[in-house]
Amino acid sequence: MLGIGAVKPGRPISDIGRAIEAHATKNHMGVVRAYCGHGIGERFHTSLQIPHHYDPEANTLMEPGMTFTIEPMITLGSSENEKWADDWTVVTRDGSRTAQFEHTILVTADGSEILTLA
Repeated sequence: MLGIGAVKPGRPISDIGRAIEAHATKNHMGVVRAYCGHGIGERFHTSLQIPHHYDPEANTLMEPGMTFTIEPMITLGSSENEKWADDWTVVTRDGSRTAQFEHTILVTADGSEILTLA
């Protein structure tokens, strides 16, 4: 929710990852860097990438009307990960517990709207 709270028009995408990573680090957790959120448009995945850690190169400014996912994977141990042979399941290399959740967000004129709330 802190990442979603960082969604504001005119601010860089990196604000999202900065908020997520700062909270995880403060609570002695890691953020898996191999996966990111993505843009949503006429195609399900667009080229817009939303890192869940601070990346200064994620400098695209958020604009009203942009739609994307925020879906961090937070870990209690190593953020190093591997994919199982089923080509879908992702686990931490050290076997530590993780949690992952996804929301689709719309950037509005004064902040954001969570489109995936029931």
